Amino acid sequence: MSELFAHAYGHYAVAAFNVFNAEQVRGVFRGASEVGVPVIIQITPAARRYMSPELLHGMVRGAEAVYPGAMIGVHLDHGDTEHCMSAIESGFYNSVMIDASHEPFEQNVSLTKAVVERAHEKGIAVEAELGVLSGVEDDRVSRSSRFTDPHQASDFVQRTGCDSLAVAVGTSHGAYKFKGDTGLDLDVLGRIQKGLPRFPLVLHGASGVPPEEIQRINRAGGRLEEGAKGVKPEEIRLAIRHGVSKVNIATDMRLLWSRVHREFFTETPAQFDPVVPGKRYMEELTTLVKQKCQSFIVEPP
Repeated sequence: MSELFAHAYGHYAVAAFNVFNAEQVRGVFRGASEVGVPVIIQITPAARRYMSPELLHGMVRGAEAVYPGAMIGVHLDHGDTEHCMSAIESGFYNSVMIDASHEPFEQNVSLTKAVVERAHEKGIAVEAELGVLSGVEDDRVSRSSRFTDPHQASDFVQRTGCDSLAVAVGTSHGAYKFKGDTGLDLDVLGRIQKGLPRFPLVLHGASGVPPEEIQRINRAGGRLEEGAKGVKPEEIRLAIRHGVSKVNIATDMRLLWSRVHREFFTETPAQFDPVVPGKRYMEELTTLVKQKCQSFIVEPP
């Protein structure tokens, strides 16, 4: 993972997609295979509870056999110490994220360092988080945000030995990322990069939340707020210039799932076969994965 980020730095960001089921696993693998760039599959603790690690791991292994040309890394997203240690010992993951960002700084350092030490013994990379994103991430709700302190970032990385750092620079989890004309705080991001030159930063909550998807969902019976806003592609490309080497995508995949299934059952109410909308979702997810990967390229390495 560290070699991948070193190759990507300043040129492109690796797209990381959260998966919960077989349709998502296959759609991400197929998109990665067709676009021909490295992609990361992310599994959250909520996904492990929903589907069980054994089933999720089996799906990924099966997809590797079906799409041998896909360049896929496997990452544990937003783990606590227990989930990180379990993932490390499983031998299945290339990297894990220890999320102790809601804890006081010194406790975040301590918890992260313990995970780093064990992970590095196994040759596994560690992503940590400094700063707090608001919004909903699986079953965790955060109503307040706290930007990453650029003065703390370099000290945190040095003391913990983490391999990448998720930063809070204005995004949030879920569909409602910004209000009004707000967007990424590139000034904060630039100051973090200055203190951590060539160190890979990670942007969470980076879905685009296309307005047309919200409108189509609502036309098919949904009740999402029309003012939901995501991160613009041009903002992400500027963030890549500021050291972001990995970009997480989850909400856009969920919006796509909701739109495909709502439209299908609204337009064909006599249908009850899950295979038909499942196929459509995998096809459209393949396209989404390719579009995201291509939009995260700033210049050839």
